[in-house]
Amino acid sequence: MTGLASITLKQLRALWAINEYGTLTAAAKQLTLTPPAISTQLRLLEENCQTVLLLRGNDGNNRLTASGEEILRSIRLIETALSMGYERINSIRQGKSGFLSIGVVSTGKYFAPQLVSDFQNENPDIQVSLRIGNREEIISLVFDGAVDLAVMGRPPRSPIIESEILGPHPHIFIAPKDHPLATGCDVSPNSLLDETFLTREQGSGTRILMERLLDRLGDGRSYATVGMGSNESIKQAVIAGLGIALISAHTVANELEDGRLVQIKTEGVPITRQWFVTHRRDAALSAVAQKFRTYILELEGNYMPQVPD
Repeated sequence: MTGLASITLKQLRALWAINEYGTLTAAAKQLTLTPPAISTQLRLLEENCQTVLLLRGNDGNNRLTASGEEILRSIRLIETALSMGYERINSIRQGKSGFLSIGVVSTGKYFAPQLVSDFQNENPDIQVSLRIGNREEIISLVFDGAVDLAVMGRPPRSPIIESEILGPHPHIFIAPKDHPLATGCDVSPNSLLDETFLTREQGSGTRILMERLLDRLGDGRSYATVGMGSNESIKQAVIAGLGIALISAHTVANELEDGRLVQIKTEGVPITRQWFVTHRRDAALSAVAQKFRTYILELEGNYMPQVPD
């Protein structure tokens, strides 16, 4: 078989070395080959190109033909492309560049975008994709290998999942300003359970926390709940006076700071859970994923929203 498909780097480099160093012997020495091996590679290259590439003079000097000059230009382009490719691969291997996909549960959207932005400012050659969804969606992305890392409040119990703590994740009761239970002191369970509780959908981690707490405080007493589709809906409904809510303190830091919302204090609250960074144990982290993981772990949660007392 002859033609383009049969041309090899060895053949191309043989021609380059003969042109560069003048003789087959010098070219062979440079490429750590024998002169006959260099001659063979040149012959194969000329057969594949179906033309003479090098003219051999009686004085021992070699001169490229027009076709040889054209092949030499191609060799230089190939070598440049290979060198650039190797540099990019080396950069990826060292975690200096590459692509990173991160999944974050919806509660984390109050700090994750800024965290990613700060990381990219320090690592401009790393492209980061940020995917935000509910807990079930993010867990599915982790199991499917669709994200390299995930940030969530309650990682799944699975032997193939590895999780590490990022920092505390407090949950508090919130109410509109001037709410009668916002006394700054612990309110009684009976007073608390007289309220309507605005909460996320069934299966939500925050809803499970709330139900466990209220069942314990009320000793089985019933209470009224209204389901909402998002933390933003809950915040706005609480501000409007439609009820109170147990919610991640990180989602309401701004509203607490400017006084649109206030905390209700009661026994067992705040409920402090943890934020975790999670990935599949059976899938080796890329260099850029490992770099981001180290980056957020070393911050020790300092990027979390500050919640006023």
